[in-house]
Amino acid sequence: MGKRGDGEVSEPITHTQNSTSSPQLKIQTLESKDSSSTTALREQIREWMQQCRESTLALFEGVDHDTFTCQAHPDFSPIGWHLGHIAYTESLWLLEKNVGLSPQFPPSRRLFAADGLPKSERVHLPTFNEIRLYLNSIRANVFDYLEVAPVKDQERLWRWLLQHESQHVETIALVLELQKKQGARSRGQGAGGRGQRIQNSKFRIQSSKFSDSPMVCIPAGYFECGDDSIDALDNEQPVHQVYLETYWIDRYPVTCKQYRIFMEAGGYENSCWWSPEGWKWLQAAQVMQPRYWKADFSWDNHPVCGVSWYESDAYARFIGKRLPTEAEWEKAASWNPTASHRQPYPWGTEDPNSDLCNYGHRVGHTTPVDAHSAGQSAYGCDDMLGNVWEWTASWFHGYDGFTSYPYRGYSQVYFDGQHRVLRGGSWATRPWALRCAFRNWYHPYVREIFAGFRCAVSDGGDSPTTYHLSPAPAHI
Repeated sequence: MGKRGDGEVSEPITHTQNSTSSPQLKIQTLESKDSSSTTALREQIREWMQQCRESTLALFEGVDHDTFTCQAHPDFSPIGWHLGHIAYTESLWLLEKNVGLSPQFPPSRRLFAADGLPKSERVHLPTFNEIRLYLNSIRANVFDYLEVAPVKDQERLWRWLLQHESQHVETIALVLELQKKQGARSRGQGAGGRGQRIQNSKFRIQSSKFSDSPMVCIPAGYFECGDDSIDALDNEQPVHQVYLETYWIDRYPVTCKQYRIFMEAGGYENSCWWSPEGWKWLQAAQVMQPRYWKADFSWDNHPVCGVSWYESDAYARFIGKRLPTEAEWEKAASWNPTASHRQPYPWGTEDPNSDLCNYGHRVGHTTPVDAHSAGQSAYGCDDMLGNVWEWTASWFHGYDGFTSYPYRGYSQVYFDGQHRVLRGGSWATRPWALRCAFRNWYHPYVREIFAGFRCAVSDGGDSPTTYHLSPAPAHI
């Protein structure tokens, strides 16, 4: 996701070109007894890594070699490259940096490092079976190391690696979706026509419910922004206080029905709704609808998906609103005004599940924006985690006191004023990368990710339809 999902800058490292290490990891260690908490942590890490890997490999079932090696878009690598990169990164940080092993597969540096081959040359890959053998070999040695590793000291690294794999798995999912879309176009089912009617009876459709775009009032006050948990990535830290004036934010992400109004009103043909940069992009891109647009009306109550920041901004201008800042988005999602504390999830502290949000490829596409009312935030906002990433008005930057981890190239090089922040995760986001404080980032022209948006307005003007659930938050 963001630059994490396809092109992060690798830490410079030199590998030996001839590995003499045994395929089986052998570690000399003094005999010691784990505390019960350390043993439990080892078991938890192993279980999470197995669950994550199973979900990764499930995406490759039935995938042929052409699909495995195809570069579906210039900005994204083939799915086979991502699979190899996952193994490479695990080996680099655990086996090479901590154990001191030479790489088991010396060409992996050039093949699978993020700063190795250009994306256009990553199509020349080993077969799936060969990369899976590489993956399995690395994982076997990693699990051997896990038995003796100082996991309490390294816990943040192990959790970071889980999130790293999760982020690349989401990129795999979107590349597969791009290939599916391209295949549909080649069969004459692409953009322009209504296409085949898609049956979507699993969820109740109320296509007229959101025509007035209900909004939630977020009263003025301080809240805690960021995350200081062991899971937090470097760009989520440190936790800090932010004061925001009163504002209103959409209760739900913008739906396909709402976005259709913009399209039918000539939104893609009228420069008055676009920023100068957005209009310039549109003239070059020559698009007339979102990347993953479904013309079938049974999808009306689903969030619009596959829009760039420019498209999101244009819609917000069209309707007389704006995009929320990432601080506004996070306060609406995470702050509990009654208890005066932040929550990792909109609904509280319970781990994500299918009743609370649409995540982890469990459904395989978006769901209606009102399908997970149990996951509502304390302020009364729905669908803030999962379903679609949501563009914000903010540029990606480091919070005051930022410290890079595990290396500078992970986040810091993207504090360049060229990447907009997205929040919330999508239907393909794994649970290890799903929380209110998680920050994703992309160039504003990118529309291949599973991204939508919701709108906001500053207090003081007329609000469309208000929805005010909770009392004003206390200052902290």
